[in-house]
Amino acid sequence: MSLSITVPPSYGWIVLGAGIFPVITSMYLGGAVMKARKEYGVEYPNLYATPKFHEKADEFNRVQRGHQNFIENIGGYSIMTFVGGLKHPITCAVGSVLYCVGSILYMKGYADNSLDVKDARYKKGAAVKWIGFFASFVSTIKFAYDLIQA
Repeated sequence: MSLSITVPPSYGWIVLGAGIFPVITSMYLGGAVMKARKEYGVEYPNLYATPKFHEKADEFNRVQRGHQNFIENIGGYSIMTFVGGLKHPITCAVGSVLYCVGSILYMKGYADNSLDVKDARYKKGAAVKWIGFFASFVSTIKFAYDLIQA
């Protein structure tokens, strides 16, 4: 049995949304970490600030954690989007924008020291990240189902 997959004409939006936009998002988030390194005096090679050694360890670590969350999850998300986008390219492309914008909002909330750390991540609108995630997740499931049924 032979199976072929056709890349839809609008798949270029997936390449932008899951290939290029996450790189730009990571650069933006990384820039925020670099700014926080200078502001809070956390030098390399330390990934995180050490409490009791760095005066503003919690403040820096909240910025770093916001970026790290993106780094931890973008690989799996991008793969899922590249696959799900073969069936639903526009849905997944819009989902990628929501995911990346939500990731920026996640870091902004997490880094806001006026908010309790348990609530901070989602206080600035970061929940839109999950709309983007589930757009790709459901699209990938539908694509997998179609392949199994073929």
